[in-house]
Amino acid sequence: MGANDLPNPAAVEGDGLGCHSGKAQMLAAAQSAGKSETLEQYARDYPLPEGAGPHEQPQSMCPAFGSLRVGLRMRRTHTILSGSACCVYGLTFTSHFYGARRSVGYVPFNSETLVTGKLFEDIRDTVHAQADPAKYDAIVIINLCVPTASGVPLQLLPKDINGVRIIGIDVPGFGVPTHAEAKDVLAGAMLRYARGEAEAGPVSAPRNGVSDKPTVTLLGEMFPADPVGIGMLLEPMGLACGPVVPTREWRELYAALDCAAVAAIHPFYTASVREFEAAGRVIVPSAPVGHDGTEAWLQAIGQATHVPQAQIDAAKNQWLPAIKAALARTPIKGRVTVSGYEGSELLVARLLIESGADVPYVGTACPKTAWSAPDLEWLAARGVRVQYRATLEQDIEAVREFRPDLAIGTTPVVQAAKQAAIPALYFTNLISARPLMGVMGAGSLAQVINAAIANKARFDRMRDFFGGVGDGDRSGVWEDVPQEHPEFRADTRRQVIKLLKKRKAEEMI
Repeated sequence: MGANDLPNPAAVEGDGLGCHSGKAQMLAAAQSAGKSETLEQYARDYPLPEGAGPHEQPQSMCPAFGSLRVGLRMRRTHTILSGSACCVYGLTFTSHFYGARRSVGYVPFNSETLVTGKLFEDIRDTVHAQADPAKYDAIVIINLCVPTASGVPLQLLPKDINGVRIIGIDVPGFGVPTHAEAKDVLAGAMLRYARGEAEAGPVSAPRNGVSDKPTVTLLGEMFPADPVGIGMLLEPMGLACGPVVPTREWRELYAALDCAAVAAIHPFYTASVREFEAAGRVIVPSAPVGHDGTEAWLQAIGQATHVPQAQIDAAKNQWLPAIKAALARTPIKGRVTVSGYEGSELLVARLLIESGADVPYVGTACPKTAWSAPDLEWLAARGVRVQYRATLEQDIEAVREFRPDLAIGTTPVVQAAKQAAIPALYFTNLISARPLMGVMGAGSLAQVINAAIANKARFDRMRDFFGGVGDGDRSGVWEDVPQEHPEFRADTRRQVIKLLKKRKAEEMI
């Protein structure tokens, strides 16, 4: 394999192409290396605002963590990363921080193996060595930024080795905006592979057998109790809850495809929806949250699965009074802003509002899709400002503008709120880690929300105690008051501008 056969030699000229390189440079290198089709599909599936700069799009963790998380949560699935060592270290650390109980594979490389195509050969050899059908149903290999920009062609890997399925995907930070959408990249690739197997002939049954009722597949990761609660809602209509996608085992993919309808609980799984639609399945938007959300969702699911209206009404009559009573027992009083990158932000806002909270702003890192339209319409009718593809700056500005009693958001949003003596909760660990659907979801947030709002006095005491110590680069206890040197800042600024102009001129050569 020669230097020009597979990768892009220009990608590693000069100081090399790594995470420090600009998005435009990485994107151009990947396109010239034969990744145009993949990147164009990502741009359609996960669109950003036109011309968005680095601060006009969500600031998320490395997107590849989403795909890595999906692979690590599946039984009999081995996940291998191909990327810079620093990136692999960070992703491995994060995966174990979130409870991974298995090793992450890694194929190292250097400039020589990247340019000559030896990296692809090393990946192929690694996959062959790991493809043990006694251990694995599937092996996932993920290209990070540098291998993607260099055109490492995972699509040339065998589709299976010794009966072990091989799934190769590119998940570059310059092509997939958020880690939430990277979950869809792998879930969609697996569904496409499984759909092909099912169309070709008989496939394995789920571990717990095939349901004797029509099932509803749930699209999007959720709290473990939520599928149970959704199953209870469906039971009066003669339906059952199917698998949750992303699945926990390969054989569940077949059952997920063999459903009566798909509930797009999280609305950003565009690639997965494409596979379900190719299999002839109906996609139902939104989710059964609160009273209004549950009523509309039951109606939509019933119609999609051709359930008689009498049975739909029976389900509503059984569950809606219980949901309304649960919401009334656990009211939330206070103004709350909501932001996050999980994809369920609009659902959480709906539940908070039905619990009595005033929610003026919802920011989500995910894009606007048809499957969140009912939630957007419901929130807009109540005067809520909904910001898709919300940036960190927009989320923080909303906290400053609305001065909520509680800010729910990502880590930096929580930090900014607490610095302003506003109680705040981290969305992922404290909100997503609770049931949201049906009767169990109604009232589930009240305790943690009300407790956090009640902490306002503690923040005021801390602000008073630590007041007067400065902020930013002037914070601390000093013998002498620090003196600003604007001439130093101006000189540094001139040097940065000069460097940027030099790099721009070099790009034009």
